[in-house]
This record gives sequence, structure tokens and C-alpha cells, in this order.
Amino acid sequence: MKYSPRFSAPSRMREDACACIVIILLLMFVPAAAQSPSSELSQLLGRGQSALDADNYELAAASFEKARQLAPENIEANRGLLLSELEQNRLDDAEAVGESAAARWPRDPQIQHWLGLVYFKQGRNPEALESLRRSESADSSEFDIHFDIALVLLSSSQYSDAAKELERAIDLDPKHAIAHVLLGRAYQNTNRTEQAIEQFETALRLDPRIPLGHYHLAFAYASLGRNQPAIAEYEKEIVNNPRNPSVLYQLGHCQLEAGDYTAAVSHLKQAAELDPQNEDTFYDLGKALILQNDPETAVAPLRHAIELKPDDPSPHYQLARAFQKMDRKDDAKRELEIFADLKKAQPVTGGMATGRPQ
Repeated sequence: MKYSPRFSAPSRMREDACACIVIILLLMFVPAAAQSPSSELSQLLGRGQSALDADNYELAAASFEKARQLAPENIEANRGLLLSELEQNRLDDAEAVGESAAARWPRDPQIQHWLGLVYFKQGRNPEALESLRRSESADSSEFDIHFDIALVLLSSSQYSDAAKELERAIDLDPKHAIAHVLLGRAYQNTNRTEQAIEQFETALRLDPRIPLGHYHLAFAYASLGRNQPAIAEYEKEIVNNPRNPSVLYQLGHCQLEAGDYTAAVSHLKQAAELDPQNEDTFYDLGKALILQNDPETAVAPLRHAIELKPDDPSPHYQLARAFQKMDRKDDAKRELEIFADLKKAQPVTGGMATGRPQ
């Protein structure tokens, strides 16, 4: 059957239509052009940074790892992967990435800083300090570097050097409350108690609810024998930290020293319930009960103090006092003999035997 010409498209239009169909069919079977490596790298780095900003460290690590595989020489990929592994506390992986990156970029402050933190978390303080010092040498303008060096030094009981680093950190950020608390602790441990008090007071002005701020200020006052202001600060700390056995113990100890035996017994009992392994708490509780004229009740905490620290002579002395008040003369005599023997066995420092005053 021959089609009527009126149903036939003009030849040029027919050719154009066929050409379009061919192009469409060809496009359907041709894969999309491959993304350029530089474009893919940029996307991976951007994705990793966004994940870091969102605290999604697992996604960040995966993105930066792909970026590093694509471009091993890219410093941003290495930095990002190191930080992501560190934030996940995957310390072995972070160490491997950090040491490889540090070998390639030995003067990069961020890589050295984060590698130092990896070592610090592993308990390797000498290596941590070495890496952090390299970071500081490359860039001394960063608060975090000085602050983290101070943390390592404090944990190694290097208080004078820690104080210097914290002073530098505070010069860079005077409103960092925790830095002031730590500087106060460094001063306290280098017998600069008045300066420590200034730092603790500054920290509390900056953040009245800073954890253990009142505690450290109270401890500094107590170390100077200023029991009443110490008690006031410990009571403020109790409001924020009602079940901390150390705070309760120190408050009770200060109240004992100040002669408020009823309050001391109350707080020391709470501390003993929360921390039954603190020998000092049970010693002070027994002593406070004796001074409160309750020697019978004092016997149990004093015996527990002896169990916790058998070579400490002091609980035996207090136990002897309790037995004397109870008219148990033989028991009192035995405890005094044990006290004397243990006292003789103690090492002598500066001509005096060690031990707490009775």
C-alpha cells in the first residue's frame, strides 16, 4: 500500500528527526564523563570538614581517608584524618596517621599538636611533650597549644613549667576560666598560695559554676589555716556538687579543725558512704566522734582506717583515746604500743617522723 504524500514528512525534517534520535540513543549508552581528580578531592575534603563541624567523626574519617588515598601528599587530608581518628579515641590509627604525616611535614603545628595529644592520651608524656613543643616552636600564637602543654606538665607534676605555659595561654585568652583554675593549681603546688587564690577568684568571676572552682579556692584558704573562708567555699561547692566525696571530706575536715564537731561528723559520714576506701575520711570521722564524746561509735571507723592503711600509726593513737574514754585500759595500752612501734618504723625527714598531727 502506498502512503499518501500528505502523511509523509518533508525529507529535511525527517533527516533532522533521525539525527536527534540517534544522538539521544547514543547518550543513553555512553557513561557520564569521569569527574576530575581535583574536583573529587575538593568534594571529599569539604565533606570531611562538614562532618567534623557536625561532630560526625566517623563520616569525617571516611571522607578524609578517601581523600588521602586519592592524594597522599595533600596535607589537609592528612590533618583531617588525624583529627578525626583522635576525636574517636582510635589512638593506634591516629598514631599511625600522625607519625606518617609528621615525617612528611615535621614543622606543621597542627599535625605536631594533634600527634602530641595522641601520645598524651596513650600516657606517653615525654613523646607528647616533644611533639607539643615542636608545635609551639612552629606557632606560639595558639592558646590551645600552650594549654595542652600545661596539661601534660601538670600530669607529670612539673608545676613550675606548667604555670609558665598557662600564663602564656591566659595572655592569649584572659577569659578562659579553666585556664585560671589550672594556673591556680600550679601556683598552689609551688607554694604560691596567695597567687593561687587570685587565680581561683578570677575563674569564679568568669564562670561562677565552673566545676570545682569553689573547691580549689577553699583548699587554698585551708592550706593557709583560714578555715572559716574555706568552709564557706566548700559549702558553695556542695551546692553544685552534692555527692562528691572529696568535697564532703574536705568540708568535714575543715569543720573538724574549726571545732564544729557535729557538722564535721555529718559531712564525714556522707563522704565515708560515698567513698569507703578513703582512709583519711574514716580517721577524721573517728577523731570527730571522740571529740563529740561518742567514743563507742568512733571505734568502727578507726578500725576501718587501720584496715585500709595498716602502717599508719595515727588511727591506733585515736583508738587508744577512744578506749581510754571507755575505760578499756588494756585495749588502750595495746593500741598505744602499736602506735609507738609504727611511729618508730616511719622514715625520718628533716629530723621528724612523718605522719599527721594527733
